[in-house]
Amino acid sequence: MDSIENALGSDFIRFLNRHFSIMEIQNRVGVRWIATGALLTALAVILGAFGAHGLAPVVETMEEPAKRMANWETGAHYQMIHAIGLILIGILATLYGGSRLLTGAGWLFLLGILLFSGGLYTWVLTDSLPAVLVVPLGGLSFFTGWVAIACRFLYLMLRGER
Repeated sequence: MDSIENALGSDFIRFLNRHFSIMEIQNRVGVRWIATGALLTALAVILGAFGAHGLAPVVETMEEPAKRMANWETGAHYQMIHAIGLILIGILATLYGGSRLLTGAGWLFLLGILLFSGGLYTWVLTDSLPAVLVVPLGGLSFFTGWVAIACRFLYLMLRGER
């Protein structure tokens, strides 16, 4: 290592160490969002398949079975979109560096999936009023997450970065 340091200079070696350390952290954050998004996407596929093939017998004896089926489909659809959004956040964090806005968007998408999709799934199966009441909060979480992503890249654009 001493001969490399002598040949390249200690400042350059420090720069490389710092740079690759930052890249490693960015990649780690990005990989976590990608893995989380992929798992939630797989879950959305399973829940969507259940909604298409197994839910009808469960809800046919309940009030408004067609509305319940449609709400289940909406929950699975929004879960899929925002799980893919988590994968996108992971890719963006890896390429452009993690930021509080991207991290916040990821957590907002997770919260939105829990409240919006989870609330719809729970309402469809149990007719629970509290489950229906949290659905709009999940939608607000989704909206706020997308705005956070836009703000991150508007900030980079205004600063003239990348």
